[in-house]
Amino acid sequence: MSVQAIVRWLVPREHHFYDFLERQAVVAHAGAVALAAFKDGSPASTVRDAVQAIEHEGDGISHELEEALAKTFVTPLDREDIYKLSNELDNILDLANGGIRAAALYGVTAPTEPMKRMIDILVECTAVLKAAVPLLRVHRYADITEATHTLRKLEKDGDTIFRNAVSALFHDASIDAKQLLREKQVLEDLENAVDACEELGETLANLAVKHG
Repeated sequence: MSVQAIVRWLVPREHHFYDFLERQAVVAHAGAVALAAFKDGSPASTVRDAVQAIEHEGDGISHELEEALAKTFVTPLDREDIYKLSNELDNILDLANGGIRAAALYGVTAPTEPMKRMIDILVECTAVLKAAVPLLRVHRYADITEATHTLRKLEKDGDTIFRNAVSALFHDASIDAKQLLREKQVLEDLENAVDACEELGETLANLAVKHG
């Protein structure tokens, strides 16, 4: 048994780090749901402000977690794993915010069908993560692995939508350069947000292998 493992066994561990991570997962999903209001007809500027407020809430949780890590000797997971999970959850929200900020900045007044489908996938991905992150606390590693399989499938679906949408933009002679660039930027931000969900899924899968 390693020295670190012995210390973990002897010293009570601070389990509130699970609370931080679970709160971040809830906020990431809330950000995706707020973003979906754009798909349902809300103005980009209104949705941007709503998502921005949620992103600030997520930043606050991330800072709380970092401060707690600096003060805690023994953590329920390796501190680098906790830090990575927190950063990846924060990144999802940042990228979702980037998508709606790009729409507002570049004048995308309504989402295209591919954008709507990407938003739906992002909402679904964050719902999977919201359910999966609490499984760490109760050591349900098989269920975590199953959730990561779902995330991989959703990411592949999103990648297909993104590639087909960008290809269609470049092949449509009726679309001018400005429209192409602004729609491509929003699609890229949404695709990156979905990719970030899958990356977090891989981190969870690695933890399942490490601790399962």
